[in-house]
Amino acid sequence: MISIYLDLAIGSAVAFLLLSLLVSGLNEGVVRLLSIRSKFLWAFLRDTLDGAPGGKSWIPKRIRDVFIRLPFAEDPRPRHTPEPAPAVVAAVPQADADRRGEPTDLTGHLYERLREIDHPKRGRTSIATIPPQRFALAMMELVSADPKGVPGLLERLNAMGSPLYGHLSGVWKSAANDLERFRKGTEEWFDGEMQRLTMLYRRYVRWVVLSLSLLVVLLFSVDALEYGKALLRDHAFRAGVASIATGGSEGLAALKQRCTATGESADPYVCVTETLSSPAMVQIFEHSLVSMRMPPDGGSPAVSWNIETWARRLITPGHWPGFLISLVALLFGAPFWWDALRRLTGFRGRFTK
Repeated sequence: MISIYLDLAIGSAVAFLLLSLLVSGLNEGVVRLLSIRSKFLWAFLRDTLDGAPGGKSWIPKRIRDVFIRLPFAEDPRPRHTPEPAPAVVAAVPQADADRRGEPTDLTGHLYERLREIDHPKRGRTSIATIPPQRFALAMMELVSADPKGVPGLLERLNAMGSPLYGHLSGVWKSAANDLERFRKGTEEWFDGEMQRLTMLYRRYVRWVVLSLSLLVVLLFSVDALEYGKALLRDHAFRAGVASIATGGSEGLAALKQRCTATGESADPYVCVTETLSSPAMVQIFEHSLVSMRMPPDGGSPAVSWNIETWARRLITPGHWPGFLISLVALLFGAPFWWDALRRLTGFRGRFTK
């Protein structure tokens, strides 16, 4: 009895691990294709350095912004420049000289100090992470370009209405006019902001993972309850075959009845071969929109569309609870199912010293 539940647990863990890996791969592919991490970082930097133009923040505020505005609307990333950072640091311009119809591009001045570690992606910067030490150094470079030092930079930031003024002025006051403490304080402040930004990014990514998980469940028509029943039947069938192989004849009649009832060959040996070649793990993908079957004679795989069967399963209320359970299972993620599989199979005990 214990082996039955163990087979059920291992089979479920393997299936959901594979599907979770598929969801993770799709999510990573979308993130890399649309440069979501880089856009998220530079959206934060534009809000922090330049402010929100017209009160409209670059950082997504609604779920719709995550799916539409951030990936496809105006790109917050600066345009890529192949030249290295200038040897002479340009000071932050005065607000009066720069405010002629457009807000000051303080983000561009920051990118000017970072672009030596950049490479282009569709004409834009591909920088997705900025080490706190490098950000603090860039701020110190801007400070060195101002004749008044830190107070002069703060005056310019205040004049142009940059939100960065409030943060750096607090750091400067706590540093008590000590440049090294100011650099260290700027580094710690930016590190804290990056941690907060990472938490916000992960919260929005959950909605993307939810959408991709729902898409995978519906495309593959994964009914967790149906799959669990298939695992139990698969175990019982294999147990019956093992009983016959060891000399027991009481299961032969039941085996013939099962093969005849399912439309398979009445020859029990042919039926066993066909059934064992299609375990429950394989059957979970048989109801997808597109299925692929391997011929028993070793020929080329056959790809077929199952539009009618697939659509019928989606609109059948009896499958909806199984779809919901599958969706919830995928939200746990691949690390959870990999850890569960290792615990069930004993991999953790074998490889852990």
